[in-house]
Order: sequence, then C-alpha cells, then structure tokens
Amino acid sequence: MIRSTRVRALLALAVIALSSYIACTVPVRLGLDLRGGTQIVLETRSTPSAEEGRAATDRTLEVLRGRVDALGVAEPTLVRSGSNRIIVELPGVRDPEEAAGVLGRTAQLTFHPVLGTADGPAGGRGNARERVLPDESGHRLRLAGNSALTGQDVKGAAARFDQETGAGWHVTLDFDRAGRDRWARLTGEAACRPAGDPARRVAIVLDDRIISAPQIDPSVSCGTGIPGGSTRITGSFDDAEARELALLINGGALPVPVETVEQHTVGPTLGARALTASAWAAVIGTALTSLFIIGVYRVVGFLAAVALLCHGLISYAALAALGATLTLPGLAGFVLAIGMAVDANVLVFERAREEYTTRRRPSTRSALTAGFRNAFSAIADSNITTLIAAVLLFFLASGPVRGFGVTLGIGVVASMFSALVVTRVLAEHAASRRWARRRPGVTGVATPGRVRERLLRRGPGLMRRPRRWLAASAAVLVLASAGIAVRGLQFGIDFTGGRLLEYTTGVPVDPERARAGLARAGVAGAVVQTSGDSGLTVRAGELTVAEAAAVTRTVDALGDGADKVRDELIGPSLGEELRRNALIALAVALGAQLLYLAARFRWLFGTAAVAALAHDVLILVGVFAWLGKPVDGVFLAALLTVVGYSVNDSVVVFDRIRELRRRDAGKPLAEVADRAILQTLPRTVNTGMGAALILTALAVLGGDSLTDFALALLIGLAVGTYSSVFTAVPVAVELHRRGLPRPPAHRPREADHARVPASAPVFPPEGPPGR
Repeated sequence: MIRSTRVRALLALAVIALSSYIACTVPVRLGLDLRGGTQIVLETRSTPSAEEGRAATDRTLEVLRGRVDALGVAEPTLVRSGSNRIIVELPGVRDPEEAAGVLGRTAQLTFHPVLGTADGPAGGRGNARERVLPDESGHRLRLAGNSALTGQDVKGAAARFDQETGAGWHVTLDFDRAGRDRWARLTGEAACRPAGDPARRVAIVLDDRIISAPQIDPSVSCGTGIPGGSTRITGSFDDAEARELALLINGGALPVPVETVEQHTVGPTLGARALTASAWAAVIGTALTSLFIIGVYRVVGFLAAVALLCHGLISYAALAALGATLTLPGLAGFVLAIGMAVDANVLVFERAREEYTTRRRPSTRSALTAGFRNAFSAIADSNITTLIAAVLLFFLASGPVRGFGVTLGIGVVASMFSALVVTRVLAEHAASRRWARRRPGVTGVATPGRVRERLLRRGPGLMRRPRRWLAASAAVLVLASAGIAVRGLQFGIDFTGGRLLEYTTGVPVDPERARAGLARAGVAGAVVQTSGDSGLTVRAGELTVAEAAAVTRTVDALGDGADKVRDELIGPSLGEELRRNALIALAVALGAQLLYLAARFRWLFGTAAVAALAHDVLILVGVFAWLGKPVDGVFLAALLTVVGYSVNDSVVVFDRIRELRRRDAGKPLAEVADRAILQTLPRTVNTGMGAALILTALAVLGGDSLTDFALALLIGLAVGTYSSVFTAVPVAVELHRRGLPRPPAHRPREADHARVPASAPVFPPEGPPGR
C-alpha cells in the first residue's frame, strides 16, 4: 500500500508540474465569441439567377466549412449573406491571406489520359477533344478533353513522407468503389503504350494545372491496370503543399468559383465585459462550491477543494497543449466537468462515511481506502458514459458541437484524475496523521451526516407506488409539450438566419453599449461585433422597417454619426448539414451510451436512464418555449450539458441498486431501489448544490449574454436531479414488474458477508431465538 501511495503521489506531482508549465507558457486559443478574429467575405460567380445562385452559395458554404475544419480552425462562423456572398469568421488565424487563398481555391481535381506532347503524335486518339496544359516540368501535354475520374471518385487523401526512399512528400489517394474500377481501366489503357511514350502517362489536374503526370510502371499489365483503388500523387511538394493538397481533395470541389472581396478583423460576439464577468462568476462560483464542500466534509472537503483547483489547472493546460479553441460551448463542457469532479469526490466521501459509521472501520484512513474502492465503479461508469458522448460528438459533429465534445472529454479525464489520484493522495496522507487518529470527527469521515441519519431512520418507502412518480413526470411532460405546441420554439439567428447591418461610425462603439441600446430599442438578442477600425456589424433575426430604423438610430447616436455600408439577408450560421451532423452525432452517442449501460447494468436500467434523459431534454425545451427564450447555439450548448449531467446522475443511483441486489438478490426491486435512493441521496443533494452555486453565480454575474445559458443549465440541473430518482428508478421498477429482461440474481459473495454491520443481529447456529 505504501508503494502504491508513493506512485500516486509522484504521478500527481508530475502531472501538476507539467500542467503548471504549460499553463504559464502556452496560451489558450479563444473563439470568436470571446476574442474575435479575421473576417473574410467571399463572393460566388457564374450564377444565372438569384435563386440558383443562393442554392449554389449554400452548397459552397458547406464545402468551405469542411475546409475550415481541416485547416485546424476550430469554432468558425460561416453564414450566407445575400444570394451570392459568404461571410467566414476565423478565430486566431495567423495568416489570413493564406487562409483566404485556400478557401478560394476551386479545387477541381480531374484525371486525364495523356494523348501526347503538344508537337508530337496523338497516340492514336487524335479524334478526341483535347486540352493542352504544361506539366510540372514545363512540357506541354495534350490531354483528353473529358476526364476519366474526378475528385468525387476519391474516398480520402492524406499527406505522407516517404521515409524509406527519402523521396520527399507525396499525397496518397484512395478511390471509392466506382473510382477503383475507373482507375484500373484508365491505367490499363495507358499501360498498353510502350515505355517512354507520352501516352503511357496519366495527368492529374487541379484547377487547370497539371500537378503530376507520372508514367505507368512497366510492371503494370495492359488492360489490367493498377488494382486496389489506391495511388499517390508525387511531385516537388514540401510538407505544407502536400497537406494543403490533401485538405483540398478531402474538402471537395467548390461548385462555383469564388472571389475574396473583403478581409478585415472583427471583435468578439460576447465582448470583453462578458468575458470578465464570466471569469468572475467562475471564480466566485468555484469559491462558493469549495466553501460548501468544506462545510459538509471538513478536512477532506478542504482537500477536495484543493484537488478541484488542480482539476481546473489540468483542464486548462490540456486545452492549451492540444490547441483547442475555448468558446461558450466549450465553457459549458468545462462547467459540466467541474460538476463531475465535485461529484466524484462526494461519492468517495459518502462511501467512506458509510464504511466508518456503519461497517465500523477501525480508522478514517481505512474507511477512505474502502470508500475509494467502493466508489470506483460508480465514478468509472458515470464518467465513461459521458466520455463516450464526448468522443462521438468530436468525431461525428462539427462546429460548436465538436468544440463542446473536445472540452467535455478533457474535463472528464481531468476530473477522474483529480478525484482518484490527487484527492486520494491528499486525503490518505491527512488521515494517517496523528491528529486525525486522535480526533477522527475533524476529518469529516467519522460523522454520518444529518441527512443520512434522518433518512435511514425513517425509511419513507419512495418506490412503494412508483406509478405516482411516473404520473407526476408525465404531467410535467404534458405541460412542457403544451408549451412547444402552443407557444412554439423561438429559433435564434443561428438556426434561422436573419439580417446583417454594417456601419462605419465617427468614433469606435463599444459592442456592450450597442447591445444594451438595441435591447432598449426593442431589438433584443442581436449579435454585435466591431468590424475593422471604426465599423460595427449587427446580426439580428427578421427585422421590420421600424426595427431596422431603430438599429440605425441607436448606432448613429452611439457612434457620433453612422453610415450604413451593408444591409443584407443572411443565412443560419448553424447550417442544415451542421445541424444534421449534430443530430446524428447526438443520436449515435445516446445509442452508444445505451449499449454501454445495457452491458454494465442490463437493458432494464439502460432503458430507464435513456428515458429519464429524454424526459429532461423535453422539459428543458418546453420551459424555454413557455418563457419565449431563443433556441440558438447557446441553448444547444446548454442542452448538451444537461444530457451529460442527466446520464451521470442516473448511473450513480443504478450503480448502488446493482450493488445492493448482489447482496440481497431475493428482495423485490422496489425495496432495493428504496435503500439505494436513500443511501445515494446525500450525494445527490451535495453534488447538486455544488453545481448550482457555480451556475447561480454565472446567472447573476455573467451578464445578459450568459443569462439564458446559465438559466438553461439551472433548469436542467433541477430536472436532472429530480429525474434520476423519481423518473429513472420508477421506470426501472415498472419495467421489471412487466417482465423485461432482468439483471441476473447474484449470489452473495464471500466478501459481502464480511461487510455485514457489527450492529446487525447474529443468530446462533441452532437457529433464531425462541425456536
């Protein structure tokens, strides 16, 4: 044990020291909403009508979104402006001109048979329509006018360095099924020409420029060609050129040419005041949470607060080291991870209290060791389910949803490390001191807690009539659904688009003052940014003539005069493809969580957990419908946070039910569930209070920009805490009664007999008293 404690201590010190170094030397990249960035305005060409131009611009926008993601720019904003313009806002771009060049490339990739040189024979195919282009060496080649393959036939591309031969960088191509056959046919025809004949070459053309025209190897048979559906583009590439070419091929070709018409810097959408207020809210909320934990758990609570600070340091350093972009959705994932870090500590301390007060552990250190061991399964299950969602959101989604997955995944790993390593090292060290052995009550482990004592003494029997709780949940669901049906959802400009107004002002205008002035003028929820040196842009939903005039008057008054330079309709920043990918990612994540929970808890509990999650989501959406709050990107971040918290809360209760059923396999599930709820209720209350303090500080101090975000999280926290006990468990009890597959009855293990409380009655071998 001493050796393992030393290993954990050294590991904790090493991670904290490395995190401190990274935090001091590597800054975290902030997104557009917190920092601002570069705005590039692109204009599409060759569109015969406005409606066709709008459709082509929308298709171009989705291709550009893929390119921006591949450039490594996280959390960009892309919107259609008018019928043929696209506004691209990139946070933290080091070389805006290079980014504009990559975005504006048409990237039309084609593969052509070579007919010969411009002044040589046509190789027997002179009747075909021809194109003459110079190759990479300057020789003019005659190509067949029709391409044999295009970029649409390429399944994927990657930049590689040839380490074996040292030939330099190249780009590998993998064709899809149709492209595989066309590639074999193209190379098979070229292989019928003699070696050295120009017609034995295949030209690879990117945007009317031959980037490679290699000879077919003599080993390739005539008519057979190169099988397997893979090839590579060679040339005098450096690493940047090879990666850019792979990026363009993977991103796809633009349906129409585009031209860069504007390029300038823009300010953050939330503003410096919102960022400062959020920072203060996080500091005050964390301090209040730490005081609450210390008040409940005393010394070990103080050590958990220290570990919580370490969790924040490790998460920040991981974000900086990975180059992740921190935005409002990322802050949502960070808040959820702080809540989970608190939850892990509370789980351990409550189990340690049980071990010391109920099972009569000889010392607070042995109780803590047993608490860490017994709480591990609940901590692992709740964190793994959340980590599954985070990983799938990162790989399957894009935009702000992907950013949420990155931050949440980092926070989950950091929370497990801080709770299971840092807190354990500190707590076990403190519990082994002489003062702790003399006064065990000071540690916070030796007292059962008032909530636990009263609940276990009374035993209210919450699950005797589970249908009553289900009826209450159903009533709330009906009320929430009525809000959606009657009031409808007020989708924000992130989903619906709206209107873009841009002004040049006499003096610079503070976006926070402009946002407040617009709210007083009746235009609430507008996105206000500085643009260039003396510009201001206002993005809002659909505006009437009077509202647009009010915007102009407000900006004119604040800017000592204002000239309108742009007034256009814009599309949604969360486009159709991004929304579809987000929904697919969320559905796959929920399915993966269900499979994991089914494997760990059987289908009974997995189904109940997902049912409670759907209950929480629908109620949150319904409350926002009744309140008339906008459903936008901020709400999406809060909704994803609630999803993670809901599953985490239900898993803790089900983990205790599973443990109790292993000991008392013959007892009814309702009775076992009652005991599990009562035993985990202190953890549920304490964890909820810790998270509520952080969110309340964010709601009060975060300013108008973050009020709706904090409100959604507070509603989700309350509903998720309720549903984990009074929705998920009753659903499991009812499904069990109706005969769904049940968890197998486990015989009590030998170790379980050793855990019988010392105060429990023990019958002599001859039988119970009185017989």
